[in-house]
Amino acid sequence: MFLVKCLMFSVLLTLCLAKIELKASIFSTEVFPASNYELGTPQDSVKKKETQKPRKGRFRSHKVSFETFNESYERALKYYNKGAYLSAAGLFEKLYPLAVGTRQGDSILYLFADSYFKNKDYHLAAYHFKTYTRRYPGTPRTELAALNCARALYYTSPSYEVDQTDTYYAIDEIKDFIKQYPNSPYIEDCNTMLDELRNKLAQKQFEIVKLYYNTGNYRAAQLMVKDFMKEYSYSPYAPEALFLLVKNNYEYASKSIESKQKERLIECAEAYDALAAQFPNFANIAEAKRIYDKALTEINIINSKQK
Repeated sequence: MFLVKCLMFSVLLTLCLAKIELKASIFSTEVFPASNYELGTPQDSVKKKETQKPRKGRFRSHKVSFETFNESYERALKYYNKGAYLSAAGLFEKLYPLAVGTRQGDSILYLFADSYFKNKDYHLAAYHFKTYTRRYPGTPRTELAALNCARALYYTSPSYEVDQTDTYYAIDEIKDFIKQYPNSPYIEDCNTMLDELRNKLAQKQFEIVKLYYNTGNYRAAQLMVKDFMKEYSYSPYAPEALFLLVKNNYEYASKSIESKQKERLIECAEAYDALAAQFPNFANIAEAKRIYDKALTEINIINSKQK
């Protein structure tokens, strides 16, 4: 019995030793190539990247910071001077927050606005020139910035057929410049821009008058001409508007009921009197006079009938 027990113990001991050797052989197997563990080969890839020198040339970082401020400023000036205005504007925009309160701040903001102006991005140029005049009201560039703001808005004014909101903005800005700088050498330029913008508004209004006349809305045309002459009597469209009123009132009278004809023929004659008094050299004054004479003749006929 004792011998049987000893034999069983020996078998179990042998099995345990075999299992231990199998585990040892598994853990001793190489998972990585031996070359990775050669002497002198670094294993810390992060550390290697940290000590790696930055690449030069076109791969170099162009991030704008306090450390790279002067380099970025010089690069922005080069872009500006060679006409790459959009690239210059992008750099000046990043530089300005770093330059606020420094001697370069006003120069950077002005060049930022002027880059947009020269790139014909007039809405952005106007906005940044306006910002310049508010932040730097006493510099040698302030007057020119105010002028360029007005010029930029002038360029944003669309053709007369569409909405004229931008035209009104431009007119207001030019008026503000003239009021603030009455002795500026640019006053004549401002007056020229102002006349062009006002004439554009006059043209839009005159086209509306013509539309009413051409569609037979005679009463509306009458009212529109009166409003037009109050607002745009100085415009080149004023004599045309009065001439159209002469024709409008005569046709209105001709198509009216008998009781209204005399009143509207008189309005035709009054329109001619205004045209002849204000614009005696008008190209179509003879045609207007012909209509006027017809109106007087018909008034006389009506008067004779009423006697």
